[in-house]
Amino acid sequence: MGTSSGVTDVRSNHPVTETLDRLERLAKANGLLVFARIDFGRDAAAVGLALPATQMLIFGNPRAGTPLMRSGPRSALDLPLKALAWEDGDGKVWLTYNDPEYIVARHGLPPEMAQNLAAAGALVAKAAE
Repeated sequence: MGTSSGVTDVRSNHPVTETLDRLERLAKANGLLVFARIDFGRDAAAVGLALPATQMLIFGNPRAGTPLMRSGPRSALDLPLKALAWEDGDGKVWLTYNDPEYIVARHGLPPEMAQNLAAAGALVAKAAE
């Protein structure tokens, strides 16, 4: 697992689609809303372009995110949360998300607000297992 510039990468033991399926199930089981799922690879293929398997899940909880948006409306640029499952050039699959502390710092929010988003990291790690 690595973090760079507020972005955390977690190595997944599953293909891209299965990784995001797992995350989606975990999110829903934990009472989170799944707002959208985007298959960038499929969209690229539809216009004749090649892209390794790449999908994004957009998910969250208004009870957790709304206080951040009230405190700093620009935080809505990073909310709801997003997780990107992607395959690298070596065929390894990664699950990437914005670190909660990064989101809070980026928007100048009180540091304790990161705990509103902290559960996402545990869900991502479990989906990647």
